[in-house]
Amino acid sequence: MPANPLGKLLKPRFPPCAVGIDSGAAAVVQLDRTRGGFTVKRAASVSLPSGLVRASFDETNIDDPSELATSLSDLLAAAGLLHQRKWSVTLPETSIRAAVLALESVPGSRRELEEVLEWKIERSFGASLSELRVTRDQLAPDSQKHSRYLITAIRRSVLAEYETVFAALRWRAGLILPRHAGEEQWLRNGHQGDGLLLTAHAEGFTAVLMRRNQPITLRAVFCEAEECDDELHRVLLFYRERSGSSGPGNGASVDRLLLVGDWLDKQRVVNIAQETLGVMLKPLNAADVGLVIPSGDLAFDTIAAPAGLARMAW
Repeated sequence: MPANPLGKLLKPRFPPCAVGIDSGAAAVVQLDRTRGGFTVKRAASVSLPSGLVRASFDETNIDDPSELATSLSDLLAAAGLLHQRKWSVTLPETSIRAAVLALESVPGSRRELEEVLEWKIERSFGASLSELRVTRDQLAPDSQKHSRYLITAIRRSVLAEYETVFAALRWRAGLILPRHAGEEQWLRNGHQGDGLLLTAHAEGFTAVLMRRNQPITLRAVFCEAEECDDELHRVLLFYRERSGSSGPGNGASVDRLLLVGDWLDKQRVVNIAQETLGVMLKPLNAADVGLVIPSGDLAFDTIAAPAGLARMAW
């Protein structure tokens, strides 16, 4: 599981096209770079048959690979991208997971580092390392100077299901990430304040707190809809402690909120943020993050994840 030694020296070339696959829908986007940001060149979305994709970290995800390949082929045809071969892909939050892991002490050797990370990864994701496809990126140290790593993991058996579909479409999927990893790209703009991403889905939500283009905390919360308010309150209290704010009256440095998905009520989120952080946040829209979507019925929430990966081409 060694990190790529050239990762810091060579910036990979990503395509300006990306696909987002979720349990009930899929979307495809091609972006163009403009002076003020990005514009959607081509895009389309499609509802998937019920039960075709059953997002799960541990169990079978795709009921019928041939049917999913046909649905995605129709989606590409609708967007005029049927002959595109290089793609970046976002998968459901419950299929591919991420965590920020901190090392409380400095390993004495490379071997010890790998052993510690392996133990933490297996404990965090509930599977042996041999069962997982893992990527890792080293982050800036935390306030206590602990080394931190952003870990993304998917079971090899689950990844093989999706790769079977991609192979049938003759795709070369060079980047496969969880949905929130695409959406968080819209908070990576060099802004000085902290940004909060909430990726809402049927099983709960993922909260990512960004500072200087890196996550400082990442929490995947799986809960019932009626429990979301309490869970969000806990996540924001945790952030307040990590940010150094002593309480709502003191305020926190978060000044941007990106809320994607219909499973969280935007006004309730705004109210909870004001109660816990002492700041009034207005959820960002496409224009706020520099994305121009041509007039039509394609919502920002629908394409935010794949569009976020597509913007990594620049």
